[in-house]
Amino acid sequence: MNPLEPMPDDWQRALAIVAHPDDLEYGCAAAIAGWTGAGKHVAYLLATRGEAGIDTLEPGKAGPLREQEQRASAAVVGVDVVEFLDHADGVITYGTRLRADLAAAIRRHRPELVITLNHHDTWGGTSWNTPDHRDLGRAVLDAAGDAGNRWIFPGEGGEPWNGVRWVAVAASPQATHAVDVTDTLELGVRSLVEHRAYIKALTDQDPEDYARELLTGFATRTAERFGGRPAVTFELFAR
Repeated sequence: MNPLEPMPDDWQRALAIVAHPDDLEYGCAAAIAGWTGAGKHVAYLLATRGEAGIDTLEPGKAGPLREQEQRASAAVVGVDVVEFLDHADGVITYGTRLRADLAAAIRRHRPELVITLNHHDTWGGTSWNTPDHRDLGRAVLDAAGDAGNRWIFPGEGGEPWNGVRWVAVAASPQATHAVDVTDTLELGVRSLVEHRAYIKALTDQDPEDYARELLTGFATRTAERFGGRPAVTFELFAR
């Protein structure tokens, strides 16, 4: 496989937009910890509260719990702005309503870098992606352009913002870039561990053991394409 390029770092503001609590914690949060540690500002926007994500807990109880876990998780990696759009978990639908909500958020936050999760049909091979990830990711890529056009969704979120320079897609099977997480992998692990209720519904494994094993494995495999350095990957779209 081709070597991965380093992610650009000549920016100051980023907005990470994903479908569910925990989406950013399966690797990307370790990169975010490095960015915030270097003085960059990163905000989170969640399309849902993950209310349909725990089989043993009804949505009315799961949503508030998962929101609480996401805020705690974000704080571990230096993110103190976490917003939710309240689209319905599991049935996010690509369309103008979603694009308008995302464009409005981009106009409010005015990021140079927008981050989202894998929008492709699979995670690579035959591991099928979920509709929420596919539709949300594609809408993010489109909304980055919508936000800069004053005639698309006029008045939504304030003045147009055409300052998005890149959209970075985490966990893409077509990754092009990576971020060295040698110094921040442990923060990424701690960030994922904050999703205790979600992890306990997934596995009988201790949450800390689960998070460390998973994230270390991801970062170590990526190192083969990134000069031997543990890293997390992105597919980078320039604008």
